[in-house]
Amino acid sequence: METGVVVKSVGIRYKVMTGSGSIIDCILKGNLRVRGLRTTNPVAVGDKVKLMPDKNKTSGVITEILDRRNYILRKASNLSKQSQIIAANIDQAFLMATITMPETPVEFIDRFLITAEAYNITSKIIFNKTDLYNQSQREMMEDMISLYSKIGYECIRFSVKDGGNTEMLREKMKNRITLIAGNSGVGKSSLINLLHPGLNIKTEEISSYHKQGKHVTTFPEMYIMPFGGFVIDTPGLRGFGVVDMDRNEIYHFFPEIFRISEECKFYNCLHSDEPDCAVRDAVEKEIIALSRYRSYLSILNDNNLKYR
Repeated sequence: METGVVVKSVGIRYKVMTGSGSIIDCILKGNLRVRGLRTTNPVAVGDKVKLMPDKNKTSGVITEILDRRNYILRKASNLSKQSQIIAANIDQAFLMATITMPETPVEFIDRFLITAEAYNITSKIIFNKTDLYNQSQREMMEDMISLYSKIGYECIRFSVKDGGNTEMLREKMKNRITLIAGNSGVGKSSLINLLHPGLNIKTEEISSYHKQGKHVTTFPEMYIMPFGGFVIDTPGLRGFGVVDMDRNEIYHFFPEIFRISEECKFYNCLHSDEPDCAVRDAVEKEIIALSRYRSYLSILNDNNLKYR
């Protein structure tokens, strides 16, 4: 019996890296697939597992999934009652966003951030493709950076095309397990190619007509970085459905809303239509951004099917 880390998940097959650094192709022991987990993938990239390799140590069977330190998941796009674990046991998440080619919706950003908050994962936002922006788009980016920085999220201006700030990102990712997430076409795989030029991960240009990316990365995969640590590349996400959150606790994961909620008259205020609500008052006074409040209400009411 050996232990290892899942570095790639393709359907029911997994690549597991053992302590010696060798990669073993594995399948999952049958009874592990029916433990009542309401996820489409009981094993995720980043999972620490026990496995039984064959005598040649080229293939094996995963016999146990070790306890997860954390994980990040979203509602599965095609199975409304199930969720998908994107990655497990990660130290930090970098959400890549773009103002155009494609445009990352603000609500997508907020849904990802609160999910990371819920699972105690530190998040940073990379605003990519700064070389493409006109004046109004740059102003939009700066407004978003101002908004999220004030809340407490580190924001990084970046352009894969010119590679500026690459060394800074390497330093931030050094000796850590980093998840890189975002919409299709925001530049996730291109960034990883910059961080580790020897990988040559396949990428494609954005459609100039639709201004959207194509799904080039189809399965999550963890890569060893030459500067130390691991980076997890993920498939592009068209939406981000929030799961496993108590309706009464959603506001806990909006840091600025949570801080002001202490001033509400009623302890169980949901900040929707209750009287003497300090949060709604803060929105009217522009202390809390209207875009963030709208994201909160959308998740609270769970009525935006586009993001499920």
